[in-house]
Amino acid sequence: MTSPLSPVDWLIVAFYFAGVMAVGFFASRGSNSSEGFLLGDRGMSWWMLLFSIVATETSTVTFLSLPGEAYKTGGNMTFLQLTLGYILGRMIVIWVLLPQYYAGSFFTAYEVLQQRFGGSVRKLSSAIFLVMRTLADGLRLLLTGLLIEWATGLSLTTCVVLIAASTTLYSAVGGVRSVVLNDFLQFIAYMIGAVAALFVLLSLSPGGAAGAWEFAASTGRLRVLDFSASLTSPTITLMAGVIGGAALSMASHGADHLMVQRYLCARSQRQASIALGLSGPLVALQFALFLVIGAALAYFYEATPVAYTIDRSDRAFIGFIVHELSPGLRGAVVAAVLAASMSTLSSSLNASAGVLVKDWGFLLPNDPTHSQTVLAARWATALFAVLQSMVAIAAFRVAVGASIINGVLAIAAFSTGILLGLFLLGIVRQRSSETAGIAGLAAGGAVCSWVAFGTSVSWPWLSLIGSATTFVVGYAFAAVVPPSEEAAWEG
Repeated sequence: MTSPLSPVDWLIVAFYFAGVMAVGFFASRGSNSSEGFLLGDRGMSWWMLLFSIVATETSTVTFLSLPGEAYKTGGNMTFLQLTLGYILGRMIVIWVLLPQYYAGSFFTAYEVLQQRFGGSVRKLSSAIFLVMRTLADGLRLLLTGLLIEWATGLSLTTCVVLIAASTTLYSAVGGVRSVVLNDFLQFIAYMIGAVAALFVLLSLSPGGAAGAWEFAASTGRLRVLDFSASLTSPTITLMAGVIGGAALSMASHGADHLMVQRYLCARSQRQASIALGLSGPLVALQFALFLVIGAALAYFYEATPVAYTIDRSDRAFIGFIVHELSPGLRGAVVAAVLAASMSTLSSSLNASAGVLVKDWGFLLPNDPTHSQTVLAARWATALFAVLQSMVAIAAFRVAVGASIINGVLAIAAFSTGILLGLFLLGIVRQRSSETAGIAGLAAGGAVCSWVAFGTSVSWPWLSLIGSATTFVVGYAFAAVVPPSEEAAWEG
């Protein structure tokens, strides 16, 4: 396949890769201790963490697949209803869960669970995080690889390996400082890229912005609210957005170490609260931008004959980027697509490495030094890059056919939902037995598996179902089984 990218485009992409590497090496200067490598010495400012939080949850799934929700036939902007729940859920995390992480000098979210339930629950919870994070981000890497393959002409395996290897290098060298600083720069890159692409899109469309608006209004693509009470609606409803979205946000931002790590990097609980609180409205603005791009794409392809075929809705935006943008700008926006992918991947690798080293003692001797801990974390970073790449390539080989955006979100809701129930149980009952924690997780996992794969209930409800089941079953066991001796929370 011949690449549609020009030499100038390739030069810009290469410059982007060189830039993230340089940032990684620059950030490595303060990453020689375990606290420096994994938590940035707990000294990061709220504004840097704000952009890191948003960039981390903005993967290529958001950048390229979300426009497809408004582009496709019958598409609309009902996905925006989720942001109402996202904002509400973040406020609850700030009030209920964030104080738990500042009640001790924790390195991972799951250390809290050891004090509430015992070491076995801590390890089981961290294992769930590691497995589900690897699967979910492996699927994200697959989506990125497929689209970059289509855009560049490189093979899928080459795309996956290049993205994973370059992300691993700057993450392993600079630690979380490199990850957060690159997140900030990558946020700027992909937002500028998206806005620039939208301006060009509207300028190339007959009638410009007015024509696109009229088309979107006449085809129902501007519809935001869906008042249906159905739990099985294939589209997002207001009820699912507010209630299910709040539970999903509480889980993803309150019980997932991918986000909790950001709070532990902050200078104070107040700084972490500001970063988390502002991230909700910022994500809502992002969602709106990408959905507007999708509606504008639908108008452009309806009104403008093109010589290429868009066979899937999640390829509409990347198709426009590689075929309609001018050389130079095209390379810059492709780099922005890579930025969206790498910001999520780097955060996943660093957070997973921290959990494997701190919760499982990966490659650590008894009483390890700081240098031994940092070396183990670097090897763990490389390990998860290999595992996520294997997930991406394996999923491609077996021809995953489900909507990747819904699959990724369902996996996130599945795993973090049951962990959220465990954290809430630990708050209500400050000391519980390991049996209660394990029983709650098992029940939550079983019920979620049945709901996800045996019913047609929509994915936004999975976090709520999983957390509620885990909490109720765990509470029932905690009422009759004495607390674990290891669970010794004081506070």
